[in-house]
Amino acid sequence: MSHLERLKKIMTGEVPGAPVAQVLGFEVVEAEEGRVVIELEASERLHNPMGTLHGGILGDIADAAMGLSFVSTLAEDELFTTVELKLNFLKPVFKSKLRAEGKIIKKGGTIGLLECHIYDEKGSLVAHSTSTCMVLKGNSNHKRERKE
Repeated sequence: MSHLERLKKIMTGEVPGAPVAQVLGFEVVEAEEGRVVIELEASERLHNPMGTLHGGILGDIADAAMGLSFVSTLAEDELFTTVELKLNFLKPVFKSKLRAEGKIIKKGGTIGLLECHIYDEKGSLVAHSTSTCMVLKGNSNHKRERKE
């Protein structure tokens, strides 16, 4: 099964999503080659001590949207890792359904540049992120293995 086919099965519930998606409560709602959209219901359970959404949550959904966008273009025996992530916080989030739209800007044989726009339920941009991902070759079990 290709990575993109797996993403589509995650969307329909045929296969489970990543454990982090279950912990944070986000889900993949759109997936095509090079583009993935994630949604998250942001509420008080994800707030920081100042009473707004913790910035790391925005980082998590941006990283997931961009990473899944990248993986949707990889061969079955390829995985990836994020090597750089930058996030601009543009406005606070209190309670809102967030939409993280990740897409590839440019992909080479080894390195890819991605971006993500995160919108609140009113369509207002709350964060912008970019990421660099690197292809990992030769792994057909769809998981990274720990090397001692």
